[in-house]
Amino acid sequence: MNSDIKSLLQRSRFSDLYWIFPLMLLILTSPAHAYIGPGAGFALLSSLFTLFLSFLIAFFSLLFLPLRLLFSFLQSGKGYASAKVKRIVILGFDGLDPDLCEDFMQQGLLPHFAKLKQTGSFKRLRTTCPPLSPVAWSSFATGVNPAKHRIFDFLHRNPNTYLPELSSVKTSKPNKYLRMGTVQIPLGRSRVKILQKSRPFWKILGQHGIFSQIIRVPITFPPEKFNGHLLSAMCTPDLLGTQGSFTFYSSDKNHIETFTSGAGLLLEKNQTDYKGFFIGPENSFLKGWPSITLGFDLFVEKDGAVIETNHRKYRIKKGRLTPWIPLTFRTGFGLKIHGICQMLLKTTEPAIQLYVSPIHIHPERPAMPISYPCYYAVYLAKLYGSYATLGLAEDTWALNEGILGEDDFLDQVYQYQKEREQQLFHILKKNRRGLAACVFDAADRIQHAFFRYIDETHPAFKNGNRRSKNAIRDVYQVMDGVLGRVLKVVRQDTLLLVLSDHGFKSFRRGINVNSWLHQNGYLFLKENKNKNSYLQNVDWCKTTAYAIGLAGIYINRKGREKQGIVETENVEPLKKKLVKDLVGLTDPETNESAIRAVYNFEQINQGPYASEAPDLIVGYNPGYRISWDGAIGITTETVFEDNVKSWSGDHGIDPEQVPGVLFSNYKIQEHSPHIMDIAPTILSLFGIKKPEYMDGRELHMFN
Repeated sequence: MNSDIKSLLQRSRFSDLYWIFPLMLLILTSPAHAYIGPGAGFALLSSLFTLFLSFLIAFFSLLFLPLRLLFSFLQSGKGYASAKVKRIVILGFDGLDPDLCEDFMQQGLLPHFAKLKQTGSFKRLRTTCPPLSPVAWSSFATGVNPAKHRIFDFLHRNPNTYLPELSSVKTSKPNKYLRMGTVQIPLGRSRVKILQKSRPFWKILGQHGIFSQIIRVPITFPPEKFNGHLLSAMCTPDLLGTQGSFTFYSSDKNHIETFTSGAGLLLEKNQTDYKGFFIGPENSFLKGWPSITLGFDLFVEKDGAVIETNHRKYRIKKGRLTPWIPLTFRTGFGLKIHGICQMLLKTTEPAIQLYVSPIHIHPERPAMPISYPCYYAVYLAKLYGSYATLGLAEDTWALNEGILGEDDFLDQVYQYQKEREQQLFHILKKNRRGLAACVFDAADRIQHAFFRYIDETHPAFKNGNRRSKNAIRDVYQVMDGVLGRVLKVVRQDTLLLVLSDHGFKSFRRGINVNSWLHQNGYLFLKENKNKNSYLQNVDWCKTTAYAIGLAGIYINRKGREKQGIVETENVEPLKKKLVKDLVGLTDPETNESAIRAVYNFEQINQGPYASEAPDLIVGYNPGYRISWDGAIGITTETVFEDNVKSWSGDHGIDPEQVPGVLFSNYKIQEHSPHIMDIAPTILSLFGIKKPEYMDGRELHMFN
């Protein structure tokens, strides 16, 4: 048995806890919490309490339903009094590219998009700088630039430690505990806080009596109270508190390795089966926060295997993803934490190879709120069964690492697509007024993974099977099919908007910006130190600039960074010098210009949080992006390198090169709309004055 697993098991035993069980009974009326980590973890609310609370709220909701309906009717009458439309439907297709849309429409492959273009509008939708999903969708929701909503990237660096932090969510453990031996009782609450500032437009709609239903719009975790229903999306963690960590099991120790976003564990052979363990959340009731483990037995059969866990058996067919399998982790004292996962049995000979997806929060028994109201996730699961809850659900890292095959990945993507379609058409059926918005991720994930098949110059280009070669074309046709079904159910008095947050381009070559900074005298390394990730080998006493994340360069400012050395009066001259040195940077292997522009963040985005943002945003030319090592702060010997991973398409480049799309069944007068324009436009169409702080403009639309 793996020694790390043995250690986890030993620390997770509860034989010494029986004597405090009476004490636990006294606190079961309060939420029980556990923190899930490491690093990017979140506060885990006891699923027992969450489920109890959900049904308690549901009971009182039903009890007061007549009064609520009457109040809602009176309020909605006022809310729609000045409205130009009674209903708005928004379809978000993350990453849909205008160039590819035009190409496929000309080929006759997207008849419903073509019809919408002919009878309504089709515009290129300008995006944010940088053109990254959390940034762009935050501007969509709030109508403001990044300096006002405070989302600048997927990651944000801590100026005190220089370590990366999740940009959208902050978590904190309880400050005090009652400790008795190895047992600890949290005396406070773990907290999870959304870091996005400003207000989503659906909250403003709700304040004016307009009901909204929001399904999987990014940067909605944790869910906030408003007049409507919401299912959280991007940045919703898995049960380990990460943004998605798979596990790969094998009976051959030679197959076990370290993965970027996953773990490799060895299966132990017995006479009749193999034994292994699922690694679950950390246990906040034990000193040291050891991970909770859940054992399983794997019995090999002719065409697959049977896995037994939680006293239940599940059949796994070789080469096929399983349906959702529930997992229950026990913290002790009768408390349980519920998750769901999928499994794929890759081989049984000569060695077993088993993929287990990231463990999602169970939607029927959520370990923490993933919807508003908190019972809404449960309600959808009761109607349609379990569904993906992880923010970045499609396991692109397992594909990158070669654990998932291309067909397996596509099967996973389309399963989640089908789940989302059920949720979309449910909300379209249930409400005939107000706002309905749903975002689909399939186009983004498939373009990230399969762009190398439409770019023969890509280092990872290969002649794959027909499904892989046509994957991008096929996902655009799937989106067209969804649009066609929506067009059948929307009425003439409904405004339909179809949009994406950015487009896509090939990602052939990576640039390690920190390596360039090091070679050009901006960043210095400590002597005799290994080149670790997250800038841990940087000599901050000499360094004037550093990069972390997908697009940003930070000045090591005195008074802002803990070890900052650049005086305030020297910041702007240093920025100008960096811009001059970086723009037009030539790739010595291809002789191409790799960087199109470098933007001074405070010049293009004004707001109260501009000082927290990267000082400069690098606008790469198509074909280039920050390298994989560069994104996590590793300084390598070379600046340029081939991108040979499956992840071959990207949008972390100059925003002018990757606009999104905006289709509408109404005519749009403006020639060049921006994603920030959507929020004030929707408010205006419902008769609500645009708040003065919004940067977006009201688009002029007519039917």
